[in-house]
Amino acid sequence: MSTVSAVIPGRNCAATIEACLAAIVAIGARPGSPLEEIIFVDDGSTDDTAAIAGRHPVTVLAGTGSGAGSARNLGWRAARGDLVWFVDSDCVAAPDALEHLVGHLEAPDVAAVSGTYGNANADSLLPCLIHEEIVQRHLAMGEEVDFLATFNVLYRRSVLADLDGFDERYLKAQDAELSFRARDAGGRLRFEARSRVDHYHEQRLGSYLRTQRQQGYWRVWLHLEHPGRAGHNSYSNALDHVQPMLAMALLASLPLAVVPYARWTPVVLLGLLLVTQIPMTTAIVRRTGRLSHVLFAGMSAVRAVWRGVGMTHGVLAYLLRKRAEEPHQVSGGES
Repeated sequence: MSTVSAVIPGRNCAATIEACLAAIVAIGARPGSPLEEIIFVDDGSTDDTAAIAGRHPVTVLAGTGSGAGSARNLGWRAARGDLVWFVDSDCVAAPDALEHLVGHLEAPDVAAVSGTYGNANADSLLPCLIHEEIVQRHLAMGEEVDFLATFNVLYRRSVLADLDGFDERYLKAQDAELSFRARDAGGRLRFEARSRVDHYHEQRLGSYLRTQRQQGYWRVWLHLEHPGRAGHNSYSNALDHVQPMLAMALLASLPLAVVPYARWTPVVLLGLLLVTQIPMTTAIVRRTGRLSHVLFAGMSAVRAVWRGVGMTHGVLAYLLRKRAEEPHQVSGGES
């Protein structure tokens, strides 16, 4: 039977790490559990995170403060298990979360398998809007997928070693980037809807939108470095990728509001952006039966603007980096 090491990276997560670690320790204590080791990587916390983690029977490692990818690399490289279970520090695993994942890796060509989310703060509107979108997307996913997230994912340690782990340049989207390389190396990726971790979603709109801007930035790098995957994938579709571009076109068109014969351009673009919210908003409202979830349309439209800003920044930064890496041309004749 394969052994499992759990790796949890975290920074300034004192509010959630107690529940996170308690749940994983309980899983390890279950009779017959393959979980033999729990590693928490404190990635430069300035609050009580490390002290709270130290009260649990886990190995606490000091990270470098370089981001989640770096912390995860530090953790899995110190792990002894055949399989490495990555769980985010703001997630609380269900008692059977791990057992539903392990069986998938009995197939030798499966590189990794990921689970789904529950909602740990269902009494707040913004977390509910965020969560119900994720649920809707996960309901549409099959067992075989083309990329994985790391909030609840089980990897073969040998795959991590062969790929040299996460690309530490990526402060976001490093999970998708790793799974792209795993697939390119011939590994299969799976999704297991029965494996659930309850997630503490962001409750402040400003913080959520800043994170979405960062996601937009790094998604540009991801798709420029891994071309051919930007149109759609197991989790999203072409409409999702169009929305940030519509949002940027809307912002660029705002000066036209004072130009005769062009003043309706921003209104038309805003209308198109809102129309693209209809399919997901309708699906969420129908499934949940909660009319308040129609507010998802507005939240998602605003999010598209922030993602678009991040993507624009990402394109410029990527092109500037590539230009800086070009070899300098030496003019003049031969000597």
